Amino acid sequence: MRETWMGGSKVSKLVLDGHGSYLGMEKGCFIVRDKHDNVERYPLFENEIGEVVLRSGNAVSTGALASLGFWGVDVLVLTQRGRPAAMLKSFDDDSHVKTRLCQYEAYKSEKGVYIAKQIVHAKMKGQNLVLGKYGLEPHDPKIADSIEEVRLGLDEARRKLTGIEGKFTERYFKQVFSLIPENVRPETRRKFKAYDGMNNVFNLAYEMLSWKVHRALIKAKLEPYLGFLHSKQHGKPSLVCDLQEIYRYLVDDFLIQYCQNLKKSDFTIKTESISRKRKGKREYMNDKSTRDLMKKIDALFQAKVETPRIRAGRSQTIETLINEEALLFSKFLRDELRKWIPRVVKGDPHAHATSIRASSESSPKTTYALSALL
Repeated sequence: MRETWMGGSKVSKLVLDGHGSYLGMEKGCFIVRDKHDNVERYPLFENEIGEVVLRSGNAVSTGALASLGFWGVDVLVLTQRGRPAAMLKSFDDDSHVKTRLCQYEAYKSEKGVYIAKQIVHAKMKGQNLVLGKYGLEPHDPKIADSIEEVRLGLDEARRKLTGIEGKFTERYFKQVFSLIPENVRPETRRKFKAYDGMNNVFNLAYEMLSWKVHRALIKAKLEPYLGFLHSKQHGKPSLVCDLQEIYRYLVDDFLIQYCQNLKKSDFTIKTESISRKRKGKREYMNDKSTRDLMKKIDALFQAKVETPRIRAGRSQTIETLINEEALLFSKFLRDELRKWIPRVVKGDPHAHATSIRASSESSPKTTYALSALL
């Protein structure tokens, strides 16, 4: 279980990630029983349950699920490896139709182009923080002007903006990859179905980020498959891809540090089908290293950053920051905010020496040197 404070009250997040645990309901209390029959109780009206996470290999009673659905508690179901498989939603959850209507309307108006520009601006700002932290050359300030000069309909603007973003991101990775040890350093950034191990490490970390973003969008009553910067394609969560761009730099900074101790022995070669009649070899982290990486990335999302919360508090976890940004974005779509500028964690890399501390339920406290981003 994890506990956080929200608006002056304690909010519990119940996480069943130990194989053989059980979540049930008895006399107005949620109960969590582990495989050793140790029991913890959470009175429904004393502890505010903000979220329940169930991993495959654990059990839950239908009575507990009914209570969670009735009280609108988010329930996330994970596979054994930690990949989100489903979310429990109550019937009332789809009553927030105004947000989605406003999202569709924004897609056909100038607001859609504004949103696409803000995403590209935020991505460049985040990359500049990483480049500055490691003494690398920042992006040319004129790029921001070229983003603002785009004055087209959304379809044309999207093509123009992704072209601009692609060029400065290519330059960014050329510099970032110079920080990766030579024995695992890739020649260039490759996305889907990369052949080298390090690119697949980035791809796995970005996939975990996309899970957090997808959940945040659902909580904010947004349509994950209708984005503004990325194209509409069947099965492509375009808005997830959009908002994911804002936070990639945090993952990049983590991976730069994480990969410093990686060895070739941490990777393995797998033979996979490339096409119907062709097979090829791809390099991935071995199972042990993959589990370690996923555990530490999950801890990264629980790291605190010095960014004020919407209601109260001067700091929050990265996961909460993503959730709040989705809420702010939905407010902007509903015209409850005059403008939307994604919050990039700011700071002077030479003026701050404080590190972000992160912990996970199954590992000791770990310190991540993200001081440049505070």
